[in-house]
Amino acid sequence: MLPTPTSERLLSHGLLDVLIRAGMIAVLAISCFEIFYPFLNLIVWSLILAVTLYPLQVRLRGGVLNSDGRAATLIVIVALGIVLVPTWLLGDAVVDSAERALAIAKSGSFRIPPPAESVAAWPLLGQRLHDFWLQAATDLTGLAQKHAPQLKEAGVALLGAVTSVGAGLLIFFMALIIAGIFMAYGEAGSRSAVQIASRISGPENGPKITALCTATIRAVAQGVVGIAFIQMLLVGVAFVVMGIPAAGLLALAVLLIGIMQLPATLITIPVIAFVIATEGVTVATIVFSIYVFIAGLADNVLKPLLLGRGVAVPMPVVLIGALGGMVTGGVIGLFIGPVVLAVGYQLFWRWVEDVPQEDRSRER
Repeated sequence: MLPTPTSERLLSHGLLDVLIRAGMIAVLAISCFEIFYPFLNLIVWSLILAVTLYPLQVRLRGGVLNSDGRAATLIVIVALGIVLVPTWLLGDAVVDSAERALAIAKSGSFRIPPPAESVAAWPLLGQRLHDFWLQAATDLTGLAQKHAPQLKEAGVALLGAVTSVGAGLLIFFMALIIAGIFMAYGEAGSRSAVQIASRISGPENGPKITALCTATIRAVAQGVVGIAFIQMLLVGVAFVVMGIPAAGLLALAVLLIGIMQLPATLITIPVIAFVIATEGVTVATIVFSIYVFIAGLADNVLKPLLLGRGVAVPMPVVLIGALGGMVTGGVIGLFIGPVVLAVGYQLFWRWVEDVPQEDRSRER
């Protein structure tokens, strides 16, 4: 039966109506995303913190504090204190190191010892290193003027890194406060998450996907970011107490390489060698060296305890997430990247392995 002109008009009118609705929905969705985008990192970071800390709130709520709001407030206050004190100590150490370097530069008393002749015999870069070192020892001002453009670029990059770290800390403090609000409404938020996942993937898969995302977030946050932060505190406090130059920057480097799944001994061993070379072998330096060396290996003990819980995530996924997050989102992306990529990795493999029963019977 051929379509009549009336049915064709109705069909075209219905198609036009659908296209108009779809276009209006698309415009609304794009507008909402553009408005929400500046706060995306903050909200994602807040959700990660809320999901990670929520089990602690459940324990506190079941004890003396018989309220979600009180438990969340206590967690936020304690967490801010735990983060602010080391941050202040490390920041003070960085400022003190910068003041010392500036004072030495103004006094003109900074001298670089000349290199040994054996340096020139080193393979590949020995002669170049010897000449550069010798010029720095004899004419540091001329060397600085010669490489002024490179030094300027390095200074700008360093200033940008410091600014990024400061912005990341500010976002972290704000995210921690927002996470406290999320935790205060944790049960309602959990139901909403299940409803959203069920609406997207069906009522059967919704609760499973929500549980998978929750377990992945907690596993990566505790086993990667948490371990790196604990290791930074252990090593950074020792650096500050020992008076290591640029102790704050070195502790921050321990945190960053810890998130990137690199060994902290890349920082601790050179610092130990520096302390022994400058201050000699004493009781203080021996105790410092032993403590810092053990603290640099603490991740080997903490990883089986924390990362083994929940979901096992391959280390390459965490490494790629850390590096990609740092490139796209700066310091805050270094924390968010591994968690988001790990969640995406788990969801992807769940989709791959979620083969319908009919397809499985056909494969057999």
